[in-house]
Amino acid sequence: MVALPTGPHEPTRRTDRETLFRGAPLLWRALTRVDRAIIGATGRLEVTGDVPDDLCGKPLLLAANHIGNLDALVLIAACRSRRLAPRFLATGGLFDAPVLGGVLRRCRHVRVDRGKSTAGQAMARVVAALTSDHQPVLVYPEGRITLEPDMWPERGKTGVARMALASGAAVVPISQWGAHEAMCYGMVRVESARDLWVLFASWLRAVRRRPTLRVHFGAPVDLSDLSADRVGDAVRARDRIMRAITDGLTPLRAGELGTPHHLDPTRPVTDKPSPWRPSAS
Repeated sequence: MVALPTGPHEPTRRTDRETLFRGAPLLWRALTRVDRAIIGATGRLEVTGDVPDDLCGKPLLLAANHIGNLDALVLIAACRSRRLAPRFLATGGLFDAPVLGGVLRRCRHVRVDRGKSTAGQAMARVVAALTSDHQPVLVYPEGRITLEPDMWPERGKTGVARMALASGAAVVPISQWGAHEAMCYGMVRVESARDLWVLFASWLRAVRRRPTLRVHFGAPVDLSDLSADRVGDAVRARDRIMRAITDGLTPLRAGELGTPHHLDPTRPVTDKPSPWRPSAS
């Protein structure tokens, strides 16, 4: 049997995605390789779902639930397995760090200054990034690690929804479970070597246990009937995105729909249950 050659105007979907992946900054691609090794040592990564090929190379937001200090590394490894090199929306404090800030800028991640008068500029930066670059932007709609009692997604903010509506970007929900077992919450702010050791020691314990780190890419959220200019549509878009994330999360944590099996005594909790959890649907 002879394989027919692919014509010059018939690139394979894999080649298209590979070309986009290789278009990411070299430093960022190298760091994702290091990240893959770290996650490989931490636990067993299981990735399901994917980003539709026809969305690759177009304005794209990846919206994920936030469950722990190590889950960004898990998401990077999951995205790499799908030949995606997303930029993160990261807090301004990280960009101000002496070495890390330079790395983030060279990798073209997007800065957001939380709690400052310039916070609104983050949306303009993301919209500009989405329309000027072929790489997706990964965001946490909740804005922080969930403090919901049973670790379901919090209500979330409308920022991601407004970014999507303003840019026309597609939104692919990402659900994850298990990363909370890989590193404890620790403290709100790391201020000493002892604080770092608490986090590192919890990671070493996870390396011995090797938790399963599950990530699922869901179907794109339909926002086609919503508008950036119509009052209330940002909230409607936020609700659809958060429900989609929760729908993907439910099967990942089957058997743990109530209290999670792994309890982190360092993680604070609020008294507000998630509006998206299955029992509240």
